[in-house]
Amino acid sequence: MHQLTLAEIARGLADKKFSSEELTKALLARIAQLDPQLNSFISLTEELALSQAKAADARRANGEDGALLGAPIAHKDLFCTQGIRTSCGSKMLDNFKAPYDATVVAKLAAAGAVTLGKTNMDEFAMGSANESSYYGAVKNPWNLEHVPGGSSGGSAAAVAARLLPAATGTDTGGSIRQPAALTNLTGLKPTYGRVSRWGMIAYASSLDQGGPLARTAEDCAILLQGMAGFDPNDSTSIDEPVPDYSAGLNGSLQGLRIGVPKEYFGAGLDPRIAELIHNSVKELEKLGAVVKEISLPNMQHAIPAYYVIAPAEASSNLSRFDGVRFGHRCENPVNLSDLYKRSRGEGFGAEVQRRIMVGAYALSAGYYDAYYLKAQKIRRLIKNDFMAAFNEVDIILGPTTPNPAWKLGAKNSDPVAAYLEDVYTITANLAGLPGLSMPAGFVDGLPVGVQLLAPYFQEGRLLNVAHQYQLNTDWHTRTPTGF
Repeated sequence: MHQLTLAEIARGLADKKFSSEELTKALLARIAQLDPQLNSFISLTEELALSQAKAADARRANGEDGALLGAPIAHKDLFCTQGIRTSCGSKMLDNFKAPYDATVVAKLAAAGAVTLGKTNMDEFAMGSANESSYYGAVKNPWNLEHVPGGSSGGSAAAVAARLLPAATGTDTGGSIRQPAALTNLTGLKPTYGRVSRWGMIAYASSLDQGGPLARTAEDCAILLQGMAGFDPNDSTSIDEPVPDYSAGLNGSLQGLRIGVPKEYFGAGLDPRIAELIHNSVKELEKLGAVVKEISLPNMQHAIPAYYVIAPAEASSNLSRFDGVRFGHRCENPVNLSDLYKRSRGEGFGAEVQRRIMVGAYALSAGYYDAYYLKAQKIRRLIKNDFMAAFNEVDIILGPTTPNPAWKLGAKNSDPVAAYLEDVYTITANLAGLPGLSMPAGFVDGLPVGVQLLAPYFQEGRLLNVAHQYQLNTDWHTRTPTGF
């Protein structure tokens, strides 16, 4: 049963081939057996999962139906879950049990999804490798010596290893799409505001967005359907109708205009990945798409702009974790200053401390205009580049990452090298656009992803293109050895 996709599970449950309780027990046993190799979970929720599975079976027995009813999933451990530890991968929140469910958690639970647990992640979603977690690094199931990508690496590794069919993630600068690429999954970052951020512990509020990780575009459509929608609790949520994503998967790609930015194919891109991206373009051309070269001239400024804006917002968001209001408290403080300093110094890891300091500096008097304000102006230029491009094309295609997954620890001494792995993904977050990564081949036995970007609220277009591509290729069906 562990090889079934979400769509296949929905059909199997509807046809009474197995029950949600049977499926849940089988996957919990598989997680117990295999996850010690991967470290993809922080918390397992067996009791909750079995009660939700029994409830889902009862709802089906009463004639109810639904693609997510009885389907097992997991949540990245920054979505608040009532009465269950929500750690953000940090010592700071190691003992925090949320008093409420995040909107995403509540919506998926209402749809009948079964929560198997909370997945490992880079601390406070800061990282590209899932090595900064307080609970230890996550391993890539394709090669246990390599990283799975971050910050949603726990969700990605668990789905790639067939521990469960799908999971939630969040994407601030590529943290759904990048691990999806490095573990041979399909991952979707929706338009900013499409999925509620209420109850999703913030890293950078103007960039964060929740989304699905699964093996196929069809499964991402199912999970996104359950996650998306307006939420009055979230002031950045957009009141825009949610289409039926599954119904739009089978549209023809005849005449689809695909733009390939020339800036994507510079010196930093592994030439073997470039070849796989060109192969995926040819595949889409066979399906009727029309391809043209375009330009995104301000892309070169994206990384410096992002690494001013994101740390600035993080330094503000994380100021609440001080040992008084929230989070870890140090032992026997001598005064208030000592309480703050030691609580934060002990509670936050090195990468989080680094970004807080960068952000606080960028927001400080005398530097705000020079750094933060200038970065926001660059952000507008990047958005304008996309708007101009989308006047000419329907989607933009390119690599998701410049390199395949690197070895654990390989970039720990050079944080900037890790930051550069996000070069193709962060522009979508700066502009608020939807983006999707889908499997496109392998380099040295490690997966490679191709990224698709679309205009605002055109997630359905991305899913349609990815689904048609997956009907004609088999990269997404490959399974890592041993799993």
